[in-house]
Amino acid sequence: MASVPCDIPTIRAALLGWYDAHGRTLPWRAAPRSEGANDPYRVWLSEVMLQQTTVPHATPYFRTFLDRWPTVEALAAAPDAEVMAAWAGLGYYARARNLLACARAVSADHGGIFPDTEAGLLALPGVGAYTAAAVAAIAFDRPANVVDGNVERVMARLFAVETPLPAAKPELKRLAGGLIADHRPGDWAQALMDLGATVCRPRTPLCDLCPLTAHCAGLAGRRPERYPLKTAKADRPRRFGTAFVLFDDRGWVGLEQRPAKGLLGGMLGLPTTDWGSPDMAVVPPIATDWQVAGTVTHVFTHFALTLEVSIATGEGNLLWTPVEDARAGLPTVFRKALDKAVAASRAF
Repeated sequence: MASVPCDIPTIRAALLGWYDAHGRTLPWRAAPRSEGANDPYRVWLSEVMLQQTTVPHATPYFRTFLDRWPTVEALAAAPDAEVMAAWAGLGYYARARNLLACARAVSADHGGIFPDTEAGLLALPGVGAYTAAAVAAIAFDRPANVVDGNVERVMARLFAVETPLPAAKPELKRLAGGLIADHRPGDWAQALMDLGATVCRPRTPLCDLCPLTAHCAGLAGRRPERYPLKTAKADRPRRFGTAFVLFDDRGWVGLEQRPAKGLLGGMLGLPTTDWGSPDMAVVPPIATDWQVAGTVTHVFTHFALTLEVSIATGEGNLLWTPVEDARAGLPTVFRKALDKAVAASRAF
């Protein structure tokens, strides 16, 4: 089992010095900390958004949310449907429901002020161990152990951890915890994440730019890119279904509200069959002359989906929406199907 190096002060000084010179400029960050505190609302919102996407993808969503709902009280008062539509494209829509639940709890139970301890944050609805640690460290400068994928990669290389992921996660978290100190804990958490994102990259680490080369066991073994080791993934299962794109005489598209529970719960979507085997029964939302426009594919975390797209013109008990408005609020999988339908309708 890897151990924490003896020269922790030197490692910390090197990384914090690097962070002061090279830390990323992010819309939710005040860095270095001496120039101002980080707003807990911004930190919390960014951490929830970044759980399943990248900084470049999340940034425009973050700015949109902040423009529309500049405080946690404003977000708490927002209608569910508006928040879910604004979340479209960020994935894992249960997180958007949890986002609202947390905002409403902070507004109603804490006077609009986030708890300033890891334990207090963890008690909020929808806030897990990672988010609680991140907000405690970054917003309140608490010495919390903030470990995301970037930090795991840095630890795996720094200590040449031979245990493959995901089994290595407890060991990597323990190693990261051994480097925490009371001095600048918020900056330390962000420095580790920035190092992993910009220098200690997954496939092509920029070791020449790294402040920790003198301490890195992975580099000493001349194969830092070998780490972290990973257990081979099983093939992702594939599901099939049909999406129905119904246009009316105006060219508007018919949508439906998905059930609150389950995948894409509470979101607007196209009518579809269940998603399962390719020989499932196909029952359209109305009886009319449906034509096949093609297929689209989308990869979720636990399965890949192939949707056949059927289009028609008619009327039905649906939520009729202009196509461009629909595109702006639909989850990515349905936006793909709508785009396929629109392109095919011009050819028919």
